Amino acid sequence: MKREIKIYSPATVSNIGCGFDVMGFALDEPCEEIIMRTSAEPGIKIKKITGDNGEIPYDIEQNTATKALLSYIQFNPINFGLELEINKKMGLGSGLGSSAASAVSAVYGLNYLLGNPLHNDKLLLFALDGEKIASNAIHADNVAPCLYGGFILIRSYDPIDIIKLPIPPDLYCTVIHPQIEIKTSEARALLGNTVKLKDAITQWGNVGGLISGIYQNDYSLIGRSIKDKVAEPHRSKLIPGYDQIKEAAYESGAIGCNISGSGPAIFALSVSKETAEKVASAMEEACNQVNIENKIYVSKINKNGPLIVE
Repeated sequence: MKREIKIYSPATVSNIGCGFDVMGFALDEPCEEIIMRTSAEPGIKIKKITGDNGEIPYDIEQNTATKALLSYIQFNPINFGLELEINKKMGLGSGLGSSAASAVSAVYGLNYLLGNPLHNDKLLLFALDGEKIASNAIHADNVAPCLYGGFILIRSYDPIDIIKLPIPPDLYCTVIHPQIEIKTSEARALLGNTVKLKDAITQWGNVGGLISGIYQNDYSLIGRSIKDKVAEPHRSKLIPGYDQIKEAAYESGAIGCNISGSGPAIFALSVSKETAEKVASAMEEACNQVNIENKIYVSKINKNGPLIVE
């Protein structure tokens, strides 16, 4: 019998300043949308893609969603076909985990259609196979929070070890997305392979401080720890007006501000919705001053990961 579902998977903020490749959190908005339906005809077919300006491939080996599905099916074969419509709600190369959300939506949706036989720890591995196409590397700091919801620490990649952290109850996130594209693979290439010991020590301290602050609901400590010595010095140069936008966020009451993932999206954390909205207005004005179109979001932290609607 033919069956159709919609899967909504949340945008994510990865790194959270100091946690390069090992920390991230999910947002309530924006979300990616995939429509998945079963078919009597075997195989996987992408029937439609919207919101991508024609940039996303229909080739199932080169698309993050269908590549993740292929990994799932290789592990757990199915006896029906699948048709997908992919509706991109975030810009490509946004720094909000768009490719990760597509991969998560696909495997989460198929697992749901099969009666949820596999746990998230397996789904994570399949989604990472899809995400690898976009970044040319295995990193879970978008995929894991998208799949699990909330704040995530990736303690280890070999073997992968995901730790779900508590969500400080008063925390709000403002995200501004300047309408330019930064490819994850290119942003990673800027970083090189070495970090100065002095900078590494600072980074380790901030990661510990951020995790401690999250557990204790210590918003001051969270804010003090959102500092980055590894990626921000390099990637900020790719974002017009970055320093002004960041300064505007702090002047409006944000406790922390940094680049979301590879950028160009910039996130700021606040301790109330009212402050987060003031921060949004200030960041938007600063972005407008450098004549860059932008989209702005104010969101709570997403607790649950993907949502399925039948």
